[in-house]
Amino acid sequence: MGDFAGNDIQKETHAFLERDHQLFIGGEWVKSASGETIDVVDPATERSIATVQAGGAADIDQAVNAARIAFESNEWSDMSPSTHVDLLLRLADLIQRDASIITELEILDNGMPLNPGGAMAAPLAVRLFRYYAGWVDKIGGASLPVEAPRTGRKATAFTRKEPVGVAGQITPWNYPLGMIAMKLGPALAAGCTVVLKPAEQTPLSALYIAGLIQEAGFPPGAVNLVPGYGETAGAALANHNGVDKVAFTGSTEVGKSIVRSATGNLKKVSLELGGKSPFVVFADADIAVAAQMAAFSSFFLQGQNCMCSSRIFVQEPVYAEFVDALSGIAAGMKIGHGLSPETQIGPLISQQQRTRVLDLIASGKAEGAEVTSGGNTADGLGYFLQPTVFAETNQNMKIAREEIFGPVTCVQKFKDIEEAISLANATDYGLVGSVWTEDLHTAHMMTSAIKAGTVGVNNHGLADITLPFGGYKQSGWGREFGLEGLELYLQTKTVSVHY
Repeated sequence: MGDFAGNDIQKETHAFLERDHQLFIGGEWVKSASGETIDVVDPATERSIATVQAGGAADIDQAVNAARIAFESNEWSDMSPSTHVDLLLRLADLIQRDASIITELEILDNGMPLNPGGAMAAPLAVRLFRYYAGWVDKIGGASLPVEAPRTGRKATAFTRKEPVGVAGQITPWNYPLGMIAMKLGPALAAGCTVVLKPAEQTPLSALYIAGLIQEAGFPPGAVNLVPGYGETAGAALANHNGVDKVAFTGSTEVGKSIVRSATGNLKKVSLELGGKSPFVVFADADIAVAAQMAAFSSFFLQGQNCMCSSRIFVQEPVYAEFVDALSGIAAGMKIGHGLSPETQIGPLISQQQRTRVLDLIASGKAEGAEVTSGGNTADGLGYFLQPTVFAETNQNMKIAREEIFGPVTCVQKFKDIEEAISLANATDYGLVGSVWTEDLHTAHMMTSAIKAGTVGVNNHGLADITLPFGGYKQSGWGREFGLEGLELYLQTKTVSVHY
């Protein structure tokens, strides 16, 4: 399916791919201590497109030390709010300037289609940096009433909001630039310095952003970038006692290991982890609209998204109609290289990921689920997989319990609202849920009952940057986006004064 050739991209993108990609530490580009490299592959063609230096524990140590020096330096800690704002806005402007190059890098690196995933990435990053730039001069504490001291002297007390310190950030491969911006933006606005470890599969947009950070004029060490493998660079960052806070987006399994690693110095931890999102369709819903949105949320980024509506529950009277509509949409989706504007389904990130998803599809068939669309690989090169719809599923099936992280969704019947609530909450995850109905009473009952961090009515997974985003249960700790995303990088100091 992959038909990318070098002349399909801008010369600036091609030139970037051919660079010697090093680590960015202390404001300089440096080689890794080991000299090891990562081969970056376009998942749509299975071809190598770049080679990147792979950092390890020694490089993480160097980066953390650079971040610590920067955090404690006058150049960063005494920076005026207006200068801080200017830096973030300058970075946003540079991303906007180079948006077309960054978009091509995202598509080649990750495989996402241009429409809508690729086209959304750079504008989202621009908006995030501008949004958090707007918070810099609005961070403040409060004056609080206190009991007068026994000495008879007067007292006053207030709180200060201060940056946590050095933040270690580990980002995933499924939406690289967006994940980088949603972590860097609030951390820098809060006044933290950062060591960022992007996913080894998709380091290119992070490397490009590091170059723009250098061009924007951030002080050396304010942002440090160490591409590398999770089990080496990622583990070293999570374990490092010089890191005050670690933020991670990825699998629940790895998230748990990061929590264990953080106990060394009890660093603060925020986690955005997996999901198995319920998408609940009542008989009074607009079935055509619900099916269209189920297809979008199930197959966006090839299902490699934590909000994927991989558990769809449909009330019995409209079940057959809904399955037919969703299956028809899935069957008509165009598979191809993400650079083509017509492509709706790109490749999975790797052969390993495709094999894992195929194994889950095989388990669904073996356990009696009915494939009503898809279920097979596509012809030719690339890690492609047809968008797949399973009908006649139940909660005992593996595909209904485990996060698949591929273009696969399961449709199950329910009778009434009580059963819908029970089915929706029958999962260890609690990230996103949605209910599709025209009845206000049903909508309020369901939004109250579904145990998830985000619940939509006639929408699924609305993730505006102003809205807190995070999960219940094993979907994570903390909230990103909005003011709550900023507070992840702040700590409160109480000051009392007798006079």
